[in-house]
Amino acid sequence: MQWKYYRPTPQYFLWIFALVYLLVGCNASAWLALSAIHASGISSIKTSDCDNLPGLINKQVQICKRNAEVMKSVSGGAVNAIHECQFQFANRRWNCSTIDAHNNAVFGNVLENGTREAAFVHAISSAAVAHSVTRACSSGGLLKCGCDRTISGTSDEGFTWSGCSDNVDYGIVFSQSFVDSREKKNKMKFDRYLMNIHNNDAGRRVIEENMRTECKCHGVSGSCEMKTCWRAMPTFRSVGEKLKEKFDGATEVVEVRDKKRKDLRPADKNFKPYTHTDLIYLVPSPDFCNPDYSTGSLGTKGRECNRTSKAMDGCDLMCCGRGFDTYQETITERCSCKFHWCCYVECKQCTKTIEIHKCK
Repeated sequence: MQWKYYRPTPQYFLWIFALVYLLVGCNASAWLALSAIHASGISSIKTSDCDNLPGLINKQVQICKRNAEVMKSVSGGAVNAIHECQFQFANRRWNCSTIDAHNNAVFGNVLENGTREAAFVHAISSAAVAHSVTRACSSGGLLKCGCDRTISGTSDEGFTWSGCSDNVDYGIVFSQSFVDSREKKNKMKFDRYLMNIHNNDAGRRVIEENMRTECKCHGVSGSCEMKTCWRAMPTFRSVGEKLKEKFDGATEVVEVRDKKRKDLRPADKNFKPYTHTDLIYLVPSPDFCNPDYSTGSLGTKGRECNRTSKAMDGCDLMCCGRGFDTYQETITERCSCKFHWCCYVECKQCTKTIEIHKCK
């Protein structure tokens, strides 16, 4: 008998995702497992696929069925959120590591507690969906939306609104509908519900409040006799940087009852009230020095550190006082590069020995 090789189709991976999801359940960050769609090679998502997507609650499945063409952008947003989180926290004890938990818990248990790390992940994830969907609208990738046509005419500064202004309103509304629907599923822990909803909104507002005007000049030899402009989103790297600043200045809050309404207020009464774009958290973060499943900490053993730095990436702080080991490593890199007319660059291959320091 001759065996035939079976090449799995993209839909095969969706069924595998669904099976894993049904077996192990769901947690607060589960929808970020949509990032796996990019790795699976699925080029588009159909309405019939929505029931098999990983990490979605029923309401998100229904949103998917009404907006199947948008879900590829949501998946891209999940990828962007994870990558940006890892970039911003590369030199921190908690470095936004993803784990192979087989239960759609992309960051392990780190989001189960109301820490500032959880606040950042909620904000960057919500912002990533809004940013990715808006970008798809502007590029013509979605039938449901396009450029923002509400911006037109002549501005007070004398230039003409033209080009394709980013339709950020559509992206924000979709993100709010899709991302926040998970929080409304868990109102039993009302303080955590309020925290997550606030941080989700803060991430989206950072995009909205940092929209910029881009222009193009028209005229002889760049004289700019006429200028057309449009509204553009900030880069997602810029969004990540601003949210990282919000993380460093996040406000610890407690639940209070004001007449008939529950609200979150600063735990320290001497602190000023937080704004709509500030991040808030309920409990202090663990030190993340040692592995701890309950907090999602992987520890810092084996992490590279900077022996001369006094900042968080320095060996003293990164290694939590445990010390570090030093290794010699030989690397090869391009050197002595010369530009030849016309037009190529010629380089030599040089080797050098460097020291690498890793926490004990």
